[in-house]
Amino acid sequence: MSGCMSAFGGMPSGELSEGLKQLKSEHPPLLAQLEELYSLTQKIDQEIVLEESFNELIKKVKEFKAALDPHSEREEGVLFPMMGVYIGTTSGPIAVMEYEHDQAKANIVAFLEKSADVPSSPGEIKSLAELIQNAYFILTDHFAKEENVLFPMAERMLTDEEKLELYRKIQEIK
Repeated sequence: MSGCMSAFGGMPSGELSEGLKQLKSEHPPLLAQLEELYSLTQKIDQEIVLEESFNELIKKVKEFKAALDPHSEREEGVLFPMMGVYIGTTSGPIAVMEYEHDQAKANIVAFLEKSADVPSSPGEIKSLAELIQNAYFILTDHFAKEENVLFPMAERMLTDEEKLELYRKIQEIK
């Protein structure tokens, strides 16, 4: 489903309203965490003694998930439904965004669930690290789509009143 937003490309980026600006501002710290996770997975790919890096990866994935969950809720619970009124949610950009959220979260949850059983072999550890690599690739691409396509689209689409409501509602999600 990654190509579904190409028809919406080439949209000029202007000044974003407060709510959209906040959502966009949440991306850089999440991306920094993702880069750290990816770096750890690379170390795991190259190491013979994996336990220390793997334990660090588990800890960092839990921290990342704790930061990602409220951000996702702000988008899935507030922004996407508001935009869905105009463009629908069963196909098109919102469906793509939700699909990518689901895929990234599924990789993260599978990693956390399977790593709780303490993998016994280097192959298992590397296989689990690949789940985080998958989430990394999905989310880095996903954030770029939101910043370059979805947020500018929302800025043009939503009324001033809806933009205020968006900002107010996302403030309630901690």
